[in-house]
Amino acid sequence: MTQATLHQLNILEAIARHGSFTRAAEELGLTQPTVSQQIKQLTKAMGLPLFDQIGKRIHLTEAGESVLIASRDIADRVAQLEMHLSDLQGMEKGRLRLSTTTTAKYFVPRLLGPFHQQHPGITLSLEITNQAEVMQRLSNNEDDLYFTGRPPRDMDVELRPILPNPLVVVANRSNPLAGLKNISLKQLAEQPMIMRESGSGTRAIVEQFFVDNRLDVNPIIDLTSNEAIKQAIVGGLGVSVLSQHTLALENNESPLVILDVEGFPIQQYWYLVYPSGKQLSVAAQAFIDFILEEGKQSIEETLSNTLQ
Repeated sequence: MTQATLHQLNILEAIARHGSFTRAAEELGLTQPTVSQQIKQLTKAMGLPLFDQIGKRIHLTEAGESVLIASRDIADRVAQLEMHLSDLQGMEKGRLRLSTTTTAKYFVPRLLGPFHQQHPGITLSLEITNQAEVMQRLSNNEDDLYFTGRPPRDMDVELRPILPNPLVVVANRSNPLAGLKNISLKQLAEQPMIMRESGSGTRAIVEQFFVDNRLDVNPIIDLTSNEAIKQAIVGGLGVSVLSQHTLALENNESPLVILDVEGFPIQQYWYLVYPSGKQLSVAAQAFIDFILEEGKQSIEETLSNTLQ
């Protein structure tokens, strides 16, 4: 095992993420033969096969999974060392890896500009996906920090509540319910409902809300993005429950309107999450401090100016 190199472990991690030698080679700027040769040497050093190929997809063996976990731990420690040495030299360098659910994309990217201005030496990366995938990435410790509106109940994690995340009912301005006050949940349940896909945090919250109120909701269509849902509402397909953050770029001239429905908005929160016991890098801690001190106020002001 002492013959294994950081370079080889980095290649293994890229292959595991992509499920492909070719895509890993493209990401790392290497040729596929180079990647194959490095993995061959790593396999020899480990003494066990690290990958199985089923069809065109590459899968880790049990030994490969163990090496992957160790490689990510090593990468984290190396990143910590780099940041610590930079800190000792009076510099701020390193890489900050963030992962967020799709709805949070309406405010997380807005935080990155001012943060980068204050910390230009930190390289940023942002993975945007649905709730289920964010939780999988959290479980695998693939990133530094994670944004979610539904913290996991089955993982030992640290939670930092950062922003309110009100869920509101959105409709077309031509909808007969638009402009009415205190619309009943029964009236809402009778509307054709546009929903996010299974695995979405927003969908899970909405479904539980209707269960708690003993009402059935029958989605007319499932869509995998908030923007697609907004366009479907504009097209007259139905109504939907969305985070108010998704309306950040709308105004009073928009064809969309927030309905006044009893029980809404559903009050939720956005959280920054990371595994308990994880030693945060200087970059990650700087980002948390930035959000709590400056970024939070900026996003709250944006939210207060959204479509009402």
